[in-house]
Amino acid sequence: MGLAFKNSLHDDFGMRPAAYLPYGGADLGEILAVGRAVGDGDDAAFLQAWVAAGDRLAAQADDAMRGGRLASARELFLRASAFYATSYRPLYGAPADPRLVAAFRQQIAAFDQGLALGDHPVAPMSIPFERAVMPAYLIPAEGRETEVRPLIIFTNGYDATVTDMYFASAVAAARRGYHSLLFDGPGQGGTLYEQNISLRPDWETVVGAVIDCAVQLPIVDPKRIALSGWSLGGHLAPRAASGEHRLAACVADPGQWSIADLFRPLAVKLGASPATAANLGELEEPVLQQLEQFVMADPGLRWKIVQRGFWVHGVGNLRDYLRAIEPFTLDGRIEAIACPTLLTQAQDDPLAAGVQAIFDKLRCPKEMLRFSADEGAGEHCESLNRSQLNRRVLDWLDGVL
Repeated sequence: MGLAFKNSLHDDFGMRPAAYLPYGGADLGEILAVGRAVGDGDDAAFLQAWVAAGDRLAAQADDAMRGGRLASARELFLRASAFYATSYRPLYGAPADPRLVAAFRQQIAAFDQGLALGDHPVAPMSIPFERAVMPAYLIPAEGRETEVRPLIIFTNGYDATVTDMYFASAVAAARRGYHSLLFDGPGQGGTLYEQNISLRPDWETVVGAVIDCAVQLPIVDPKRIALSGWSLGGHLAPRAASGEHRLAACVADPGQWSIADLFRPLAVKLGASPATAANLGELEEPVLQQLEQFVMADPGLRWKIVQRGFWVHGVGNLRDYLRAIEPFTLDGRIEAIACPTLLTQAQDDPLAAGVQAIFDKLRCPKEMLRFSADEGAGEHCESLNRSQLNRRVLDWLDGVL
């Protein structure tokens, strides 16, 4: 089929809703139509095309509301939320672009309107956390909304939000009989965009605050709480499990030992000694300059590190970014993970390259699921066959919980 969007970075962002097709977040024709609308346009055109599509869906939702068609209105509001959520990723960077903030607020407004419609309305929650307030949602199990059930806490990574996690995971979990708790932690979604709170490595502290809230909810079984993270959440989830022992299970999609380890081979290739590459924040200045040139020459890396990474970690230059990512590691912690743990490994996902090494060092009950390109599930977070990922993970959780 080729690229749906002519710009490869736009295609990466614009095809993310393909993961939500089985769960009502988009249809393929809609994604392709937005791609045609963007055409040869720039980041502003990308934003405008997605927002226009979201506006159209929201207007249809309003019409359905006026006509008393609440099921359709719910579906349309939620889908509009996914479209708004896709629109602003090219605009990442500090200070927050007003257009990004405006689109995010449209996203959350549509998300809230959609979740409020139904036999068991879902209202937004706030989880107090130090000087921040983490936005959160309790998504109940379908048909068992008032029963005490197992809970899956879903944690995002670098740039996804509650809307993405809802369609990527929570809908499938609800259909299987699990309650889900979605939240934007430090450095994520509304906690970053609205409060400028940076990402932090001690995710066990973050998840501890989420569990403190969860155990107070009358429909949650406190002895059956699982934590599942995707993308960078595949590092944050096991990091949390290493220090938060109220968890009954942990899922890492994919499992990741650290952030900094991804950069060390490149630093050595550019001339760093193994000793300095072991602490990237202390790289020799000539090597740092070469690394910066390498990053700036690649639009994808420039977005991931300079636009996203600097903002998420609250830094303004590459050396400070490298210093900031060093503490994101399982060094000295993996042995403390006690709950049953599931790791995923997609065939073509470079972030999954170290999954086997993590698996070998886990001392808890453990399992690893591999996903292949032959099944269309070889990409990062199995994004083009998300239903297979959810089915196999939920099967494992059924057995554990």
